[in-house]
Parts: sequence; C-alpha cells; structure tokens
Amino acid sequence: MYPDLFSIGPFSVHSFGLMMAIAFIAAGISAFYEFRRKGLDTESIYWLVIAAAVGGLVGSKINYLIQHPDELRDSPLAAAFSGAGLVWYGGVIGGAIAALLVVRLYRLSWVRVLDAAAPAMAIGYAFGRIGCFLNGDDYGQPSHLPWALQFPKGSPPTPPGIAVQPTQLYESFSSVVIFLILMYVLRGRLKRPGAMISAYLVMAGTERFLVEFVRMHRDGQLQAQVISVIVAVLAAGALVLIYKRRSQDQDQPDPAR
Repeated sequence: MYPDLFSIGPFSVHSFGLMMAIAFIAAGISAFYEFRRKGLDTESIYWLVIAAAVGGLVGSKINYLIQHPDELRDSPLAAAFSGAGLVWYGGVIGGAIAALLVVRLYRLSWVRVLDAAAPAMAIGYAFGRIGCFLNGDDYGQPSHLPWALQFPKGSPPTPPGIAVQPTQLYESFSSVVIFLILMYVLRGRLKRPGAMISAYLVMAGTERFLVEFVRMHRDGQLQAQVISVIVAVLAAGALVLIYKRRSQDQDQPDPAR
C-alpha cells in the first residue's frame, strides 16, 4: 500500500525496511525480559538480534533463489542483492543458524534460549507481516469479503478494482494472538525445557499452513504448506515426549527411600 514512506534527498525510507527494524527491536525487547526472567546472559541479546537479522535476510534470499533459479541465472547480481524475494522459512533457518552460533559463543543453553525467544519470534513476525502489507507483498486471493482490500495498481500486481484478502494482516493478527497465548497462558504452565518453543512452532506452523489456502497461488506454496505440516507435527511430537518423559520420571521410585 505504501512501499515508500518518505525521501530525504537520495535517501528513501521504505515501509518494509522500517517494519523489519521495528520487528527486530520488538523481538529484542521481548527476548531481553525473558532472558532476565530465566537468568540468562542479557548482554548476548544484542548479538543474537544482529545475528538473527543478518542470518535471516541471507537465509530468506537463498531460499528464494533456490525456488527461482532463472532470476539468478539471468541477472545474478541484481537477484542476489535486490530487496525483493524473501522467503520466510529460509529466513527462519538462516536466522536460527546464525543465532545458535552466538549461543555457542556465549556458552548458553540453546534449549533455554529457544524457549525464551519463542514469544519474541511471534511478536517479531507480527510486525514483519505488517511490513509485507505496506509493501504489497504476500497478498491473498481475489475476494468479495467485506474486509477484502484493493491495493494500488502494481502493488500487488492485480488488475485495478480487484480486491484481495489481506493475508498479511491475517498472519500479523494470528502472531499477536500466539504471542499473547505464549506470554499469558502457557508461560506459567510449560516449564519443561523445550516446551515453549515447541508450543510456538505448533501454533506458527498451523497458522502458516491454514493461511496458504487463501494466499494468491504462486511458486513455493506447496513447499510452504509441506514444511508447515512437518514443523507443526514434529513440534507437537516433541511436546508430547517432553511431558511423557516428565510423567515417567515422576513414576520412577525414589532410590533414596
């Protein structure tokens, strides 16, 4: 809707870039308080956020180019360094790899870090999807629903007068709900290591799988749904195992008796 917010001379402020910056700041603030609550080193937050940002951008671009090798073949420099073409799952993988390197450097427990970062990932994704909305990316299918929106011509590339579902806002709203559930419903209940990040992945994978049904068809849609199902199922399995192991531990007789 508003890809360019304003310009000062040759310098332009893009809505997507601004919202991505806000996303990482919001995620960093959430992670800071969770790190402090869990007794983790809060100084590592700054490097974790930077690593996740850089790794996420690189990973999302690599994933996009894997899906669109023709763009890399036709114009490799433009394809590699343009601001367009970012795939979320590639960003998650790239950001996670870079962040885990920082975790290893600071000798932190990666499971505890992931649990602390789960709400941060949710709120960061919510702001990121608002950036997609303002930029006119990742829109939905044509629709006559009351809340369907008409984007300016060329953003997204649909004919003038055609309204589409605002799937970016669906995901943003869903992520805010996931953040609130994690913070105010599950945080006090899921205290076993790995439980919070597993719960987040179940909800995030389910949300992404469902929204793909109403998103405009494009290359990589099936891949996104398959990955979403795999992530949600594996995370649900991990959550069951975490609490099944806890139940078995409680049933074991105390050798000291």
